[in-house]
Amino acid sequence: MTAPIIITADMGKADQAWANGLRRAHFPAERNHVDAHITLFHHLPPSHLPEIKSRLASLVQNYPAPTADLSDVMLLGKAVAFRVDSPELLSLRDELADAFRGLLIPQDQATPKLHITIQNKVEPPVAKALHAHLLESFRPRPLAISGLSAHYYRDGPWELIGRWSFRG
Repeated sequence: MTAPIIITADMGKADQAWANGLRRAHFPAERNHVDAHITLFHHLPPSHLPEIKSRLASLVQNYPAPTADLSDVMLLGKAVAFRVDSPELLSLRDELADAFRGLLIPQDQATPKLHITIQNKVEPPVAKALHAHLLESFRPRPLAISGLSAHYYRDGPWELIGRWSFRG
């Protein structure tokens, strides 16, 4: 395989359904190839797949699901996303980043601003309008994190490699 590997945090079923519904309603249909997700790593080398799978499996077996909250609606120019606050998830991601040192692209070397994108690559006034609309009813709330997933990135739809659920 030559496609890079993406690592995401999985949401609980109810939160995943909610985020997917918003994404279907607001993401340009011709670009909406994947479910809503929380990206932890954008580009790991496929040549390290056995190690990646082993580390993900080990990590979820050793830790309970991290706590997380949706804390804000973010306007990102031509995109709208929900900010995800989770020091526990970032700590687990840091543990993986240490293990993958030397394999990370510059984008993945920095600590990410965790988020769930529900609209992207639209004109700024369209994004501003959705942002304002979502802010009207937004209240911070818990977000369930159930596991980790690995996917091959294929310039559109992703190919699932595997899912690993946190213990408990």
